[in-house]
Amino acid sequence: MSEMEIRIGGRPFTVACQPGEEEFLETAARLLDAEASALVQSLGRMPEAQMLLMAGLMLADRTAGLEDRLASGTFEAAAAEMAEAAQRLEALVARAEALAEAVEARAAGA
Repeated sequence: MSEMEIRIGGRPFTVACQPGEEEFLETAARLLDAEASALVQSLGRMPEAQMLLMAGLMLADRTAGLEDRLASGTFEAAAAEMAEAAQRLEALVARAEALAEAVEARAAGA
């Protein structure tokens, strides 16, 4: 078992995974982090359990919607939505990295 540290909503978590599954875990963590970070940004700091529950529910709702579209034969629309979601997630990651760099630079200069 491998152990990795991931960050969700700005909080560190150590999780275990099978060897070779690290990339999948990182991808899943990025998705959950994007939802959690959006929650924290809009609602402010909240208890860890509530943040994780709400972020998980938001992802589950999105997944259920995509599954419904796939089942109804609207694969193209679902694929386009997933591509758009991926772009939004990439933008959120870039924004979070830029903010982290700015905070680190400010802390180094202080």
